[in-house]
Amino acid sequence: MTKKGRKNIETIGSYLKLKGISPDIILASCALRAQETADLLAEKLEFDGSIAYLRELYFTDTEVLQELLSIQEDEVNTIFLIGHNPQVTDMANQLIDEHISKIPTMGVVAINFDIENWSEIDEVKGELDFFIYPKQFQYYVPNQIRAILA
Repeated sequence: MTKKGRKNIETIGSYLKLKGISPDIILASCALRAQETADLLAEKLEFDGSIAYLRELYFTDTEVLQELLSIQEDEVNTIFLIGHNPQVTDMANQLIDEHISKIPTMGVVAINFDIENWSEIDEVKGELDFFIYPKQFQYYVPNQIRAILA
């Protein structure tokens, strides 16, 4: 992984940590860079739960991505999905009413769903909570994140 890639994970991870966001499970593509991203992000967030490295996330279609979400255990509240474009961007756009032209590398789209079971994910639109990506922090890094990065 490049130095820039590590810095981007550090920045995004710091933001998520500051917001108190941590996954119950991480679903990551089996591609090496996606695995490294999942591992480094988990380390940054002090996450010691399950990381599933899935061949199904490697350049697949959006239906497969949504199916992977729909079969998750009902106790799981927060899923981090680390995959590839354009499929991840397309899936995000199917799940919300807003439109995102492209989720950049290390971009995070947080979507809230009013569902009881993940199997219901195909039946409702989620609500966009936030959309962040590393370049947003290129010129301005909030003091709380700057302190974590120091």
